[in-house]
Formats: sequence, structure tokens, C-alpha cells
Amino acid sequence: MANFYTDNKDLKHHLHHPLMQKIVALKERNYTDCEKYDYAPFNFEDAMDSYEKVLEIAGEISGDIVAPNAESVDHEGPQLIDGHVEYAAGTKQNLDALVKAGLMGISLPRRYNGLNFSLVPYIMAADMVSRADASFVNIWGLQDCAETIYEFADEDQRMRFLPRVCAGETMAMDLTEPDAGSDLQAVMLKATFNEADGTWRLNGVKRFITNGDGHIGLVLARSEAGSTDGRGLSMFIFDHKNEPGLTVRRIENKMGIKGSPTCELVFKNVKAELCGSRRLGLIKYVMALMNGARLGIAAQAVGISEAAYREAYSYALDRRQFGKSIIEFPAVAEMLSMIKAKLDASRSLLYETTRFVDMYKTYEDIARERTLTPEERTEMKYYSKLADAFTPMSKGMGSEFCNQNAYDCIQVHGGSGFMKDYACERIYRDARITSIYEGTTQLQVVAAIRHVTTGTYLNKINEYATENYAPELKPLQERLAAMTELYADAVNRVTSLKDSEYTDFQARRLVEMAGHIIMGYLLLGDATRCADFTKSANVYVRFGEAEVNRHYKFITEFAPENYAAYYKHEA
Repeated sequence: MANFYTDNKDLKHHLHHPLMQKIVALKERNYTDCEKYDYAPFNFEDAMDSYEKVLEIAGEISGDIVAPNAESVDHEGPQLIDGHVEYAAGTKQNLDALVKAGLMGISLPRRYNGLNFSLVPYIMAADMVSRADASFVNIWGLQDCAETIYEFADEDQRMRFLPRVCAGETMAMDLTEPDAGSDLQAVMLKATFNEADGTWRLNGVKRFITNGDGHIGLVLARSEAGSTDGRGLSMFIFDHKNEPGLTVRRIENKMGIKGSPTCELVFKNVKAELCGSRRLGLIKYVMALMNGARLGIAAQAVGISEAAYREAYSYALDRRQFGKSIIEFPAVAEMLSMIKAKLDASRSLLYETTRFVDMYKTYEDIARERTLTPEERTEMKYYSKLADAFTPMSKGMGSEFCNQNAYDCIQVHGGSGFMKDYACERIYRDARITSIYEGTTQLQVVAAIRHVTTGTYLNKINEYATENYAPELKPLQERLAAMTELYADAVNRVTSLKDSEYTDFQARRLVEMAGHIIMGYLLLGDATRCADFTKSANVYVRFGEAEVNRHYKFITEFAPENYAAYYKHEA
């Protein structure tokens, strides 16, 4: 019997972060829900006990059902039958187990039959499910689309759709089109209002839609005739289960995450409902939807990294060469230490980001019920800015580490890793998409760079620097302080030129410098609360130091006037 929660003490460590006491109290409105619902917690300890029990169930299903099914799902994949998706047998079993366990609608309010949990345990469940099978989290995890309905739809729509998600119906977000990949302003799927019956109708094609045959879809469509930019787009809710007109034209044949159906969809006069206000589909609603999805992909990346580390470590222990286990060879031992350090760093950043999102979203929810105090509004703005800054960093750097860890996992296996006999081959293929979908790493840098230029990252780094860390970590803290000086100087050198194109050219290096310092400080905090993280803190800070020095050297020695000559290409 495997349990992916109880066999990983790092998860419990992050679940019991000091900020959780405040997050849960806000989420539970100081535990007043227990007066309405007998299963609502009456204090913090009761709430955390519920979190633990649910995570143990999710861990058990991940370990005993989802993980054993992963290989067969990868081979079988979903099928296209009469214009609709038929999941692989293992996928059906996985979904059935999680639905019966009540693991849908985890973060939705109880009045819609949700569990009203903080985002932290939901992301933690996604972390575990991804470790078991990265493709399956793309089906189960799309329940986070329900958050968009909760935030922006009217109460009638919430009451009709959200309980269905909590009961186990799946979701999809239908954004991308054949001629509009990351450039969502180019979306042309047409939404037309029918005056006769007072309904909206959708016509057009969507492509690369994850779980496109889900029961309920959020669709970005052009509602304003004659418009060509993002201001003409609105968000719609499509009830695929009860409304005809949507056909799956094809399921993409992908490199990895093969259990997850990626669909091309044809809409023919499909009835839909406007979600929120017209014209705000891209400007407001998709941005919120994508930020949630990016956090989910960051969790997926961490789960894959966890799987890669465990596969590599287990193989290195068992594989013997020249009379001893290969884990005893320094070259292999170093690789394993680096995989673990990157895993621990990206997981620390993931849960730090999730706590920031939890804080500001909970305050936003409270603001729907009453006026926030000035102190609460200030705190909401503080965490909102941090969530906006840390989400692209977590997704961008976490997905890159995921790919690196999957690569090194194959390397530890040697020639065996190139064979389909070992799980690492599937893990390697599954990892690749994490740095592409929901915004490539390059687009995450575009989202993050303004937090370099406006000082969000540096301000937070300086806050981390003032925290109390274990005395034995002082040398690492000094290294981080020196790295911060280089980062601040590099930012000043780049931004002082007031050349936006040159800033964009150096953006990846600046964002990564900030990320390495931030993750270094987060690991110091982890090691202070739990000595088990000390090794990863030492390994990661030294790795980050080398990366920061490398980027600093490039920036300081690069002549800006050479940018166009060396790197610019003719269209």
C-alpha cells in the first residue's frame, strides 16, 4: 500500500507553515461556518485535522490507484468515438476513485457542496496526483476552472454549475485557436446574441484544448462584431453535458501526458451563457483563469520532479557497477543531490506562492460580503502584488527545473533510461510540456520582468533577509546577501539605460537571479524549521550563487550596442 502523502514528510512541513493559521481563520471567517455546517471546523486544529485526513485519502488514491494505472494509461490513451472522447480505462478508474472520495470542489464554499479548503491542500493534492500520473492531473485538476465561475458568474450560474463540479463533473477552458496560440487577442470564435430566444450562440474552432470534451467549459469568444482586439472578447459558460452542437474533430497525438485528451473542437451554433460582463473576457477573466492554471502547472512540475527524484534515487541504490551501488560514485551522488535541491527549492516557491494567492483571494472573497478595513485592504494589495510576481516565477523556474530533473533522472539510469521498461522514460516525456503550456517560460519572464523593474522582488528579498534563521545557516545567509548586491547592481545597470528592448533581452537573466535568491532564502526558512532541509539549502544556495555570478558577468560585460548585431534576426 502506497500513500503519496504519508511517505513524503516535506508535504506536511509545508502544510504547517506559520502563515496557515491566518489563512485558515480568514477562509473559515473565524470558524463561524460550524454554526451552519456540522462538518465545518470549529478551530484551527480541527481545520488542519480535516486537511490532513483529506490529503491522506488523496495520497492513498494517488499511490494505490493512479500511479499503478499510469503506464497503461500512457499506452492506451483516450479514444475519439463518434465525435466524443472516451477516456482510457485507467483514467476512468482514477476519476471514479477521486470523485467517490469527495476530492472535487476542494476549495469551493460549502454552500455549493465544496470543502471550503485553503488553496494549499488543493495544490498539495495536485502535487501528489502529478507525481502519480502527470496526465491525469490535467483532467482532475481542471476543477480550478470553477474558481472563475465562482469569482465572476452570477449567483444563479454558481448555484447551477458549481455543485455539479463538486459532484464530479469535469471542466475545460477553451481559449486557444488554430491561428491564436499565446496571442489570445487574435481569437475569432464568434459569439452571437439571438434576440429571438435571448441566448448566445457559439460558432468556430478551438485547438489544443485540454480535456476539451469536459462536462462544463469556459469559452473565450468574440462577442463584439467588427472588433479585432482583446476588447471585443467575452467569456462564456458552455454546458456540454446538456447542450448539443460541440464536436471533437480530433485528439492530438502528443509526445507526453498521453492520458490527457488534447482536443480540436468544432462549435456549431452551440448555446452558451455570458459569464460576467461583455468585453472583459480577455482583459479580466482569462488573466485570472490563467494565473490559477499557472499555479496548477507549477504543482504539476513539482510532482513530476518528485517522481523523477524517487525513480533516480531508487535506481541508483539498486544498480551495481564495479562492485558497488552507483549512488556511491560522486558523479551520481552529485546529480541526485542537485535533483533533490531543485525539487525542494521549486516546492518551497510553489507553496509560498500558493499562500500569497490564498491570502489575497480570501480577502477578495470577504470583500464581497462586507467592507474591508483599511488594514485588510492594505494587506490584500500586498499579497495580490506578491502573488502576481511569484506565480510566473514559480511556473517558469519550477517547470524548467522539472525538465532538468527528468533529464538527469534518465542520465542516472544510463542506457536503461532510454528504454520504455522504466517509468523515467514516461516522466521525461511528460515533463516537457510543463515549460510550454499555460504560457511558455519566455512568457512567464514577460509577466515577471515588471516585478524586477518595479522592485517587487528586491523588496521581498530584503524582507527575507531580516528573518531569523538558524545560526548554523549564517554562512549561507551571507552568500545570499552577496548575491542580492549583484542582483541589485545588475537591475540598475540594465534599467538605467531606459531601453525597453534591451531590458527584455536581459529579462530572463534578471528574473532567474531573483528566483535563485528567493528560493535560497525560502530553503533557509525551511531548514530553520526542519533540519532535514539543510542539505538542500547548502546545495541550492551554492548552485544559485554560481548562476547569479554567471548572469551578472554576462550583463556587466555585455555591450548593449551589440544586442542588435548579435541577437536580432530579420523577419
